[in-house]
Amino acid sequence: MTEVTEQPQKKWRWGVNRWWVLLFIILTTVGVNYIAAPVRPHIQVAPERLLEEPLFTLPVIGDLYLVNTLTSLLLVDLVIILIALIVRNSLRDGNLAPKGVAGAMAALVEILYNLTETSAGKWAKQIFPWFASIVLLVVVANLIKLLPGFETIGFLHHFEHGQEVQALGGNWYNILPTEAAAGGYIVTSFLRGPSTDLNFTLALALISVGMTQVIGLRAQGLRYFSKFLNFTTIFKKPFFGFMDFIVGLLEAISELAKILSFSFRLFGVMFSGIVLVALVGSLLPVFMPSLIYAFELFMGLIQAFVFGMLTMVFMAQATQGHGLEDHGDH
Repeated sequence: MTEVTEQPQKKWRWGVNRWWVLLFIILTTVGVNYIAAPVRPHIQVAPERLLEEPLFTLPVIGDLYLVNTLTSLLLVDLVIILIALIVRNSLRDGNLAPKGVAGAMAALVEILYNLTETSAGKWAKQIFPWFASIVLLVVVANLIKLLPGFETIGFLHHFEHGQEVQALGGNWYNILPTEAAAGGYIVTSFLRGPSTDLNFTLALALISVGMTQVIGLRAQGLRYFSKFLNFTTIFKKPFFGFMDFIVGLLEAISELAKILSFSFRLFGVMFSGIVLVALVGSLLPVFMPSLIYAFELFMGLIQAFVFGMLTMVFMAQATQGHGLEDHGDH
């Protein structure tokens, strides 16, 4: 007979780990007061202009300025193009099992297409490009703002309640934590996360809702618009016909509400993220921001998936009939 011995389970020992917590508290306190004093951030909802003169003027829209979210969006486009080139070169080499970036993209495409095929069926090929494009674009736009230099390096602009500056050499200056007595400076960053600009999220929402109507029209023809303006039973059965008409108006209102929901959900979460990072960085700038950045990474991925998933689900629902049954048959 053999004796069975139980392996002791490892337990979290508060007696030892509390000293690590105490050490981080002490290091943070020392860092705030003697190493890296926090600078009070300047938070602005609208994107900042990098040039005071407009790039060009459109007839109806008006002046178009170069703002820091536009430069970030160009950087996002370059990153997506670079990923596409890497995947293309990997496929040209004939790799049946791509690795690295190409392998990650292959896995992502397979997951997204399986989700689309499960929800949309035969319309998956028409819906998948929009679903995958939105997810990829929003993921890169949300995560690129976590790179060092975003919202911290830029032009110095004079401001009434600005900070004092310190010359570093040449035309480079450092913002100091102390506020200037007679007007100081704030930083207008070169780069700011595109998702923190309501124009970007609104444009994505318009594309998402607009293409949902296009795909619904392709799938059902002109019958698709009957869910918004339903007059089929209003003369046969006035009561149920009037109820169908009211339901159609509510459907039209809900389609318009999707634009606001898409726009402000992504904008609100991403903008609150930069506010949280700025405030925590100004209070505990040494160790705590790393935890906030991890949280921002998680939220950026989740919001991209939610935006794309809702788009895909709405498009899949648009391809299906909305049940114009005769109420008298029930």
